Amino acid sequence: MRIIKTVREYLNGRDGINKGSTGFVPTMGALHRGHQSLIESSTSDCDATVVSIYVNPTQFNSANDLGNYPDTLDQDINLLESLGVDFLFLPSYDDIYPDRYRYTIEESEFSRQLCGSHREGHFTGVMTVVMKLLNIVRPTAAYFGEKDFQQFQLIREMVEAFFMDVKIVPCPTVRETDGLALSSRNLNLDAGSRKKAPLIHELMANDVTDGQISEQLGEAGFDVDYVETHSGRRYVAATIGNDNKQVRLIDNVAVGG
Repeated sequence: MRIIKTVREYLNGRDGINKGSTGFVPTMGALHRGHQSLIESSTSDCDATVVSIYVNPTQFNSANDLGNYPDTLDQDINLLESLGVDFLFLPSYDDIYPDRYRYTIEESEFSRQLCGSHREGHFTGVMTVVMKLLNIVRPTAAYFGEKDFQQFQLIREMVEAFFMDVKIVPCPTVRETDGLALSSRNLNLDAGSRKKAPLIHELMANDVTDGQISEQLGEAGFDVDYVETHSGRRYVAATIGNDNKQVRLIDNVAVGG
């Protein structure tokens, strides 16, 4: 696996990378089986697979959340090599934002709902960095997990709106045996919070109202951001933990069909 650390190095070598179909999996590291499923889809579909690891500060609305994000780079590199990834892109902030984040991608409707209504500027940061990464890598296909379904939908629609020549491929949510959706942030759950966390999926998959789920999560000790159903899909975001380390968990399931 070749590791590329600057945008200039990537651009200079892109003709050699994109010789056939190129799959791309953008990540923020702390890789788990969910990421592995995206990578395996790419390596199965494409001639070459590129993975990026970049903890994007512009999508965090909390300095504590950014500071607490897990860093497992050595393990991540070992995993990527074992999965047959061809290229790892490891850019710096200065490389990704030479403009100091003056130019951004905005969406005026769906990005302001759900997570967007609770995390100001989050999706602007997400869409801006994904646009930049797609323009650098120029993949044939890019793979995103359905666990972050709002993010997936916004990126897919952004690509369509700007006539970008890349296929956005959704991959099913990967779960623990108790139903908890895999997330890098799960590493930050203390023992008590980890025991309670599967309640989110247990409740949201039941035939009850959004309000009932919100109430039951609150009674269990979660700080609920939202439980909302849109276009046949139920979305939940809730925070669990103590004052020293709180972890925000999101999940979604298809309902009513």
